[in-house]
Amino acid sequence: MPAIFSCPIWQNVPISLKELRRYSSVFLKKLARHRSWLLPVALFCFATPGAQAQVLDEIVGNEPLLRVDTPLPAHGGYTTSVPPFGRPEALFPHGFGMTDWLRKRGIALLLDNTNEFAGAITPPKKNYPNSQHFAPYKQGASNAGQYAASLNINWEQLIGLRGFSTHSIVVGRYGTTANRMFGDWLNHASEDYGGGGNVVVHLVMAYGEEDLFNGRLAIAAGRMAEMSDFQNSPLFCNFQNGSICGRPKAATDSSFVSGYPAAVWAGRIRVRPSRFLYIQSGLYAGENGIYKNEQHRTGFKFNGGNINGFRLPFEMGWEPLFGKNHPGHYKIGGVMMTAPSPDNYLDEQGRPYALTHGRPRTRHDGYGAWFMADQHILNHYHSSKRGITLLGGFLYNDKRIALREWEAYGALIDRGIFRSRPFDTFGLSFTYEKIAPGVQATETMMLDTQQFSRLPDHATGVQRHAAVFEVNYAIHVYRGVIFQPLLEYFFRPNGQGNLRDAALLGFKSHIEIF
Repeated sequence: MPAIFSCPIWQNVPISLKELRRYSSVFLKKLARHRSWLLPVALFCFATPGAQAQVLDEIVGNEPLLRVDTPLPAHGGYTTSVPPFGRPEALFPHGFGMTDWLRKRGIALLLDNTNEFAGAITPPKKNYPNSQHFAPYKQGASNAGQYAASLNINWEQLIGLRGFSTHSIVVGRYGTTANRMFGDWLNHASEDYGGGGNVVVHLVMAYGEEDLFNGRLAIAAGRMAEMSDFQNSPLFCNFQNGSICGRPKAATDSSFVSGYPAAVWAGRIRVRPSRFLYIQSGLYAGENGIYKNEQHRTGFKFNGGNINGFRLPFEMGWEPLFGKNHPGHYKIGGVMMTAPSPDNYLDEQGRPYALTHGRPRTRHDGYGAWFMADQHILNHYHSSKRGITLLGGFLYNDKRIALREWEAYGALIDRGIFRSRPFDTFGLSFTYEKIAPGVQATETMMLDTQQFSRLPDHATGVQRHAAVFEVNYAIHVYRGVIFQPLLEYFFRPNGQGNLRDAALLGFKSHIEIF
């Protein structure tokens, strides 16, 4: 009869009972000879229950994304009309009895911590920028992170309110990010930075959702983040850099786009006409200053007094399952926006505002479009939970009002490449961002006329294009614990050719507490 000997050092290696007895005999002899260092290892191994798959797809912030990227069940419906809530592997899987008691009553409580460190191993341009408006760039390191808690309640299970559930997430964020030290304001070296209000508890989202017809129709409303429903994927935060983690940065190019950890008043409807196909649309308020402390420091500002427009996104997704369990996700969509946005080149009279010193023209008809795809292409060791997944996508913004006209990305995620490490993940990502032509023209004119203090977007030169590369390896250390060493490389920081490329070494850690 097969058995599983579980130790985090060589996770879930199957051995027979006869082999286990033989190895135990050898182990005890070595323990007697080297008890000073083998005893802690022995206690660590034998006290550890069998590891389950814990990967960076399952962080608290990805819960809404996972609901989008999960096809309908193959047979029948759910136990209740509400789809089941996720339960990732955790350091304390039963929450000292508390989370088990809550789950039996339809209440799912999760708590995790993500920490991100990055340090530059290359120096920035010496004595630059030489201007009173900017602090000199430096070679340095930074640490940023967040703790997050989610509360999902199945009200059908709790009080019999059929199909209804509520979802809420709160976070606390700390630290800073290293990219600004060498002059880059386009992409964060640590994604878990900013927008959290520098408070102990910041409300990310709180909304209700009604599921009908066995999950084929889902209607939601409340304080919601557009980027948790549209143009996103739970695979993105297998990386740390902000050009792809969270969401590709071009998706939140406008300050009116609500992305984690910011939310706005919104409503969304999602229809699944077939198991592998969904269509969704929503109406999200354009709230001025959602990432600034003046308006949304705690996230509990509900009066809507700063709403001055709306965003109307639409997305269609195909989620096929090819061959021997090779899942894929293919998404295409677009968005219209009425919130007032300044033109990046023209003033109110239709002339370059860099020359006239006038106010930029206000646009109320912004738009964007995107295509995203990921496909699992290869299994390792006949396991569908392991193998290679490829990602790719293209996002386009209204070039009249955008900073980034478009962004393209590609990535590879290889999970369980080593037989004895089924949950470790190797990752490669590359993003390329093209700066809008109006931004380039405006900055060129300002530099030619010595208007250094008026340059937009913290620029110290003309922004044209930028790219970010990352390679990492996520180690499943222990139940619910992941440690991910990584290398980031910033080509043309801040999109500028006058700044040196920057290389950073760092790590990302994730602990699912319960």
